[in-house]
Amino acid sequence: MQAKVVIVGSLNMDLVTRAPRLPKAGETLAGQSFVTVPGGKGANQAVAAARLGASVAMIGCVGSDAYGDELRSALLAEGIDCQAVTRIEGESTGVALIVVDDSSQNAIVIVAGGNGHVTSAVVDGFDTLLSQADVIICQLEIPMATVGHVLKRGRELGKTVILNPAPASGPLPAEWYGWIDYLIPNESEATALTGLPVDSVGSADAAATALMKAGVRKVIVTLGEQGALFASQARSQHFPAPKVQPVDTTAAGDTFVGGFAAALAEGKSESDAIRFGQIAAALSVTRSGAQPSIPTVVDVQSYQP
Repeated sequence: MQAKVVIVGSLNMDLVTRAPRLPKAGETLAGQSFVTVPGGKGANQAVAAARLGASVAMIGCVGSDAYGDELRSALLAEGIDCQAVTRIEGESTGVALIVVDDSSQNAIVIVAGGNGHVTSAVVDGFDTLLSQADVIICQLEIPMATVGHVLKRGRELGKTVILNPAPASGPLPAEWYGWIDYLIPNESEATALTGLPVDSVGSADAAATALMKAGVRKVIVTLGEQGALFASQARSQHFPAPKVQPVDTTAAGDTFVGGFAAALAEGKSESDAIRFGQIAAALSVTRSGAQPSIPTVVDVQSYQP
């Protein structure tokens, strides 16, 4: 089946341990639990788009190890086209080493591994996937040069181009903005991109205006329990968040991006796509984990406020 949504991005195995507190330098602590969870923002968004109704393909790289095999198998189990998930011989798969303490504070070390091998040349080898897509999505967990290459190529092909600028540490390259249809940052990412404090609907609107002046066509700032702010040259609209009892916010942003993209690819209006993504994200925070928390399209359709 031809993929309608193509994600170019990261695949990580999250190695998560819980301990009473975070260790000090040189200290060894007894942990309470350990789990391995498929993750990476690219893979999370691919799983979200697939569960939420889209035909999906993933472009990315894993290492020549068991984690890479497991991540690829997890995507295949979701019906995702993995012909472009490339195995890099002699390299490790990307991992996130996460320690969580009893107060839910965490310390994270990320090793890019295979994700560092997602080059422009690798992407060009699967240009047919991009040319057949309706929506192309990128994040910032692969080399920046590759992200820029994909955004530009998506614009050349006339596709709907979405960038989730995560993790963002500062402004994007100036030439990128004109290649992006929908820029979807959260509050901290919007602050990093603009230098403006973003902690409310009004401040999100100000940040979105600044980003559109830089050349972005449309901006969606996700605001957690405050909902989302959509802005275009024609209008600005606040979308309140669905009311749920949160358990774990991991992958909520990825779920929103995947759900929004899936709805756009299906032909829904922007407003309906935003609401669809919001319900999916809200349902995800009622469950623990990253990919395990992502709901299906049936879950979203069954949602009752």
